[in-house]
Amino acid sequence: MRGFAGALAGLAATAAILFGGSQVSAAEKTVTFAYQDMMTPIRVLMESGRLEQETHTKIKWVKFGGGGDVVRALASGSVDLGEAGSSPIAAAASQGLGVKLFWILDDIANAEQLVARNGSGIEKIADLKGKTVATPFVSTSHYQLMYALKEAGLGPQDMKLLNLRPQEIAAAWERGDIDATFIWAPTLDVAKKNGKVIASAGDFAAKGKATFDGIIATDKFAAENRDFLVTFVRLLSEADADYRRNAAKWTPDSAEVKAVAKWTGANAADVPAGVAAYRFPDLNQQASSQWLGGGAAEALKSTAEFLKEQGRVQALAPDYSTFVTADYVKAALGQ
Repeated sequence: MRGFAGALAGLAATAAILFGGSQVSAAEKTVTFAYQDMMTPIRVLMESGRLEQETHTKIKWVKFGGGGDVVRALASGSVDLGEAGSSPIAAAASQGLGVKLFWILDDIANAEQLVARNGSGIEKIADLKGKTVATPFVSTSHYQLMYALKEAGLGPQDMKLLNLRPQEIAAAWERGDIDATFIWAPTLDVAKKNGKVIASAGDFAAKGKATFDGIIATDKFAAENRDFLVTFVRLLSEADADYRRNAAKWTPDSAEVKAVAKWTGANAADVPAGVAAYRFPDLNQQASSQWLGGGAAEALKSTAEFLKEQGRVQALAPDYSTFVTADYVKAALGQ
């Protein structure tokens, strides 16, 4: 999903371990992971410290405001892997950045929505004409908004379209500076308090414009840290499975919801509905033709074509499947 690097280091658990009979400090190996504010079960894994414990690695969790910033950080070498929406991943692939998508963090479904301010006179997408609308450019929300406008016979020239990061959108909404926004939680929850949902990402996914959030790693990191990534996807799948089994127990006072609220900055009361808006593919679905086995590459290509139309990328990659791998998921499955 998803604007600026507000680098906040998270907590990481480390331990002293033995390799080949000699003691090695876990602190000697550090991995930097760029995360965002999407409300998903990975936050529970982050809070648990299990990834650190099982891989004997110190994880530096750094929070970013959007996928575009995550991609730039990967390109600069300041982070090893991180979360980004299908739109910034498609942009990275189109620009030839050496990254691999190895995990579908979530199918966005209805977790991103177009919300119009109460009293703005906006009842349908066509009513956005002449209004002030904000979304983070080159995000999955931007991709969906442009598709929605095209369907309604509108274009960005028909309104005042602002490129704002989620935090900036929340502040602008509170000030009354914008009439509508296509965005994700927790900023989405801010807008919905005095706004009306006009459309959801899921509406357009049903028309073949699916969007997702994924985890990508630099080619170098992926090649050198196979065991780490196999363990990571196994733990991610376990976290997702635990949510699917126990979603009803995710109440505002539960440890899981508190963990999500802590890492994302969301209000705990908003977390259960926020997480429920996503879909989380299991290991078999991850490896299938729907996702890492082909569908994700097709979605990236479709998104890249949109970005080229918008002038956000100059050219398309010859083959988007080279930026996607199911290898680590298959290894976690024992294949």
